[in-house]
Amino acid sequence: MNNLKTVLVTGATGFVGHYLIERLLATNLVQVIATARTEPLPTKWSQAVTFVPFDISADFSGENLFTYFGRPDLVIHLAWQGLPDYKSMAHIETYWLQHYQFLTNLIRHGLTDLTVTGTCLEYGLQSGCLSENLPTSPTTAYGLAKDSLQKALTLFLNNRSVYFKWIRLFYMYGKGQNPKSLLAQVEAAALRNDPIFNMSKGEQLRDYLPVGKVAHTITEVALQQRVTGVINCCSGQPIAVRALVEQFMQEHHYHLSLNLGYYPYPDYEPLAFWGSTDKLNTLTNYDSH
Repeated sequence: MNNLKTVLVTGATGFVGHYLIERLLATNLVQVIATARTEPLPTKWSQAVTFVPFDISADFSGENLFTYFGRPDLVIHLAWQGLPDYKSMAHIETYWLQHYQFLTNLIRHGLTDLTVTGTCLEYGLQSGCLSENLPTSPTTAYGLAKDSLQKALTLFLNNRSVYFKWIRLFYMYGKGQNPKSLLAQVEAAALRNDPIFNMSKGEQLRDYLPVGKVAHTITEVALQQRVTGVINCCSGQPIAVRALVEQFMQEHHYHLSLNLGYYPYPDYEPLAFWGSTDKLNTLTNYDSH
């Protein structure tokens, strides 16, 4: 055990957190310290990790959080409040600064390897294939908060010897996802035996990954130190939302009639965008497909 790296995972009880911890443990390269506001329900991994409860909204200004969490070799920061309300002003009025103070506390006291999850909403209304070197232009409070955190951390880390990786998550799906997400709503409607499912026209192109692949990507990025900075977590393969829904229904043998055009398109997303995988594919032995 002494040769294993210690990884602190924040937001451990969230959708991605469950899959990420399972993936990290499967590498047999690390031991995991998990943290969230409340202890997880029993899972495959709950007995295999050290759980340290923590509320990021608390006043920890006088504490050494690096020591509090057992002096981890690296941190993977998934935690974030208030989702999926992307427009809530609390993201920029309150949340982002709490996360900045939390992460800079860890760094000031000795952390040297940090991976943080961002969002494709940092790109704003830019269309087409989005690469990491594009200027950010967020149009939602959540996107602006994440963008502000990334820029503030980059500035803070100037002249500090810290490996910093910022993973921009695109869209994901899988068991345990937020019940308000699209495919979760399709599943709920099918299980209720609803005859019709109301949705947008479904022509918008998006970039989706199963959450297991997202966990794999985060693990690969976090456990290496050669590729740093902003890295897209995406498939690089756009798919129409209607096609995604139809594929999902076919795979699960759901029989719903799609009422296309019932909802307007979101005003905070362009009609067509997906991520570039060029930087992701520079990781050794990484396969984005």
